[in-house]
Amino acid sequence: MADERFTRVDSALDLTTRVRVVCADMISRLPELSHIDLPRVAISFSRARSRGRFGLYASLTPLRFAGGERTQQRRGRTFTVQRVVDASGCEMLYILRLCVPRFLDLPFHEKLVTILHELWHIGPAFDGDIRRHAGRCFAHTHSQRQYDAEMAKLADRWLAELSDESLVAFLRLDFEALIRQHGRIIGTKLPRPKIVPVD
Repeated sequence: MADERFTRVDSALDLTTRVRVVCADMISRLPELSHIDLPRVAISFSRARSRGRFGLYASLTPLRFAGGERTQQRRGRTFTVQRVVDASGCEMLYILRLCVPRFLDLPFHEKLVTILHELWHIGPAFDGDIRRHAGRCFAHTHSQRQYDAEMAKLADRWLAELSDESLVAFLRLDFEALIRQHGRIIGTKLPRPKIVPVD
């Protein structure tokens, strides 16, 4: 049976819209993110299977292959990633997905670090590919701990410049507190695009 707290209703907290506003402010204030064209980043949420501390909090799905290529050869066949298009016909290049309620149960500062962690994965060319670091661990460099420490510094810089506390007020509450305050949580839910053969 579906959890009614995740039903889309007008009076609920629209999580993905609120997170988009936060992302837009981060991009406008942090030069390191200025390459991101947010209207071409879909923001979605999915239901985490457990409330446990360990597991995925968020993810970034690139919608192109390495170098922004639309197709890739595999075992003699040509493949592409399913297209994601918004209501206006604009094609998305990335999907930023939040795992709820696990993401919402993080401490406030860790929520900001998590959002910045995923935004930082967006390649500097903004071509649908991720940012690729040198070496075997090209996604997070050789140390994810160091990677997140850098994101924490970005979060602190952004908070120091934040002029409107109401922008992040919802992130200071955990899942149950948001349910008590807003009744329900809504937002965009997108299926994960598949890699499919080109006919």
